[in-house]
Amino acid sequence: MDQLARSLEMARTLSQRPFAAGVTEAGSAPMYDLIELMFFAYRDFVGDADHVLAALGFGRAHHRVLHFVSRTPGLTIAELLDILKITKQSLNRVLKELLDQDYVEARRGTLDRRHRQLFPTPRGKALALDVALLQSKRFATVFAALPDGAQAQAIAFLLAMVDESGRDKIASMTGVNEAAAGPGPRR
Repeated sequence: MDQLARSLEMARTLSQRPFAAGVTEAGSAPMYDLIELMFFAYRDFVGDADHVLAALGFGRAHHRVLHFVSRTPGLTIAELLDILKITKQSLNRVLKELLDQDYVEARRGTLDRRHRQLFPTPRGKALALDVALLQSKRFATVFAALPDGAQAQAIAFLLAMVDESGRDKIASMTGVNEAAAGPGPRR
């Protein structure tokens, strides 16, 4: 039995177990299985990118900035800060390194010259694409082993995990809409 089949079997077993001991004030037990699976899935998903980025002296913060700048050329620093939910101070070092090493360039704003817009350089586009293809390979492998409709269910699940107040903005930014998300929890 391959690793993915073992993982699927373990998931079926875990989903049939009663919640672990420890009841919350609301009367429900913590969903440790989902909490831990989300942690391990994220760890391994970003781990693929970590190896490529580490060879260049970059980390996860660099990846996040490069990803969103590459996906939305012309993004302002204020928009990037809003997407990442970080402070300008925490962005400064990472952005400076990406600028200094020619992965990102900053230009004066076209509408407001006081704002700086960020653009990926050809080198930045290439790195962002390499990492996105690497992470997409993991998704493709998983969805190939799951039943039809699993990708739409995954999209619906992840979108539902986003705070409701920001869900429409995230759906629009990522290109996900109600029809593409398929069946699942809705507002």
